[in-house]
Parts: sequence; structure tokens; C-alpha cells
Amino acid sequence: MPRVALVTCAELPELDTDDQLAVEPLRALGVEVETPVWDDPAVDWTAFDLVVLRNPWDYARRREQFLAWTHTVPRLLNPAKVVEWNTDKVYLRELAAAGLPVVPTTWLAPGDAAELPESGEYVVKPSVSAGSADTGRYDLADDAQRALAVAQVEKLLARGSTVMLQPYLSAVDTAGETAMLHIGGAFSHAIRKGALLDGPDLRDGEPLWSEQIEPREPTDAERELARRTLDAIPGSDTLLYARVDTIPGPDGTPVILEVELTEPSLFLATSPGAPERLAHAITARL
Repeated sequence: MPRVALVTCAELPELDTDDQLAVEPLRALGVEVETPVWDDPAVDWTAFDLVVLRNPWDYARRREQFLAWTHTVPRLLNPAKVVEWNTDKVYLRELAAAGLPVVPTTWLAPGDAAELPESGEYVVKPSVSAGSADTGRYDLADDAQRALAVAQVEKLLARGSTVMLQPYLSAVDTAGETAMLHIGGAFSHAIRKGALLDGPDLRDGEPLWSEQIEPREPTDAERELARRTLDAIPGSDTLLYARVDTIPGPDGTPVILEVELTEPSLFLATSPGAPERLAHAITARL
């Protein structure tokens, strides 16, 4: 039997409940499934016929260690070069340069001053993060919130992080995000994700895992944007899975919020047949 590793982290040794849905379909296809932890030194990664990144969700504060590990793993999906490109959101600059509509972003690098606009609602976040950790929404015309925003920017810059400053697009409060899932190179399904950020980041680096998720049929414009986005990504022909997250821009047309190619939630439970589609896509790579 071929052996497939569905990679996770120490906090989720048996995978997230959503990813567990793919285990039995894989076994039904004659695959031996294991769920090793990515930073467990006892794991022999060469013993697997395929290694699939699923829940290594503690990598963000140890990105360099995580990337070094990915480059040592044979038969890794998605590939290490894609992971390296995707785990720092500065890739959004490349997508914007390619002519794709991206949420407008001001980038602050370590050493820059924490200069913020005088007014408006803005999102502050690091370019490397998972689960909306260290991410907050601020009304910069409010003195108290402005002080919190400056403090967060300074904290992140002092930590060596690149900081992203984005206008808060209020349509997300009603329309939510549209996340489009592609499996095995083809569109699989989509979900609506409710707005997450309701104010300044007071969580001391803790992620936001509580999400409002429901199935959604994306518009033609959203699907076309997702397709154009994936076509612009280096190595897109190697992807086992991909998720493109969009929100409505000021004029209502979709813009790219982010592209998840490393360890995205695939929301398998929201679409009949999605666990089986993932299982078949994996076995097709064996």
C-alpha cells in the first residue's frame, strides 16, 4: 500500500476535524494514511510516497525553520518553492504588478517610521501570519484606537516583521469573503466567510479561529479572478490544492485578499464529494 502523510502540528496530532474527512476516502482507495507532526525529528519523511501539508498551523513564528524543513522533504505538496513564495504576503505585490486587483496595501519594513493616515478605518497585520494573529482593525480618527494602531505597528516592526496597512473594505461586513477552493487543478467549491475583525488587536498574538462559514456559489467575476490569479502564480501547474480569497472592492467588483497555497482550510465539510475529490487528487499524484 502506498503511504501518504497528511502533515499536521503538535496541537492537532489527529488533524483538524475538517481534514479528517479525507482519511477514509484515501483508505478506500488503498492508501495507508498517517498524520505526522512536521517538526517531529523522529519522522522519516523519505518513507512516504507523498507528503501533503494540511495542518502545520504553528509555523508562522518559525517560518525559517519551517521553510528549511520543507526543502528537505521529498515528494512534498504543495512544493517547497511554492510554500516559500506563499508564506509571506509580499507575494501580493507581484500579483498587483501582474495587473490583478489586490486590496490596496502600504508596506512598512523594519526601520521604517510608524506613519499612518490621519483618518479612515485600516487593518494592520504582519506579512507572515496565520489565523489572523497580530491583526487588528482601527479607526485612525479615534485617538485611542490610533494609539493602539501605532503601538501594534511599532511592536511588529521591532520584531522584524514587514507590516501591511490596508483600508478596511466595509462591504465585507455584509457580503463577507468569498473563498474559492481548487483541488487537483480544477475548481471544487466555494464558501462565504463572515467578517472577522471587529476592532483593535487585543489578543496578544493569539489567532482568530472562530469563523462563520457557509457554502457559497461564487459569481462569474469571482471565479474568473480566481482563475487569472492562479494562472499568474509561479509553479501553479504543480498545485494539489489552492484557495483564493476575495472581497468586494469599493465599486463592488472582487479584489484579492490573499491566496492560500501552503496549508489552507479546505472546508471539505461544506461541499458534498469534496473529501473524495481531494482523495482522488492525492492518489493521482502517487
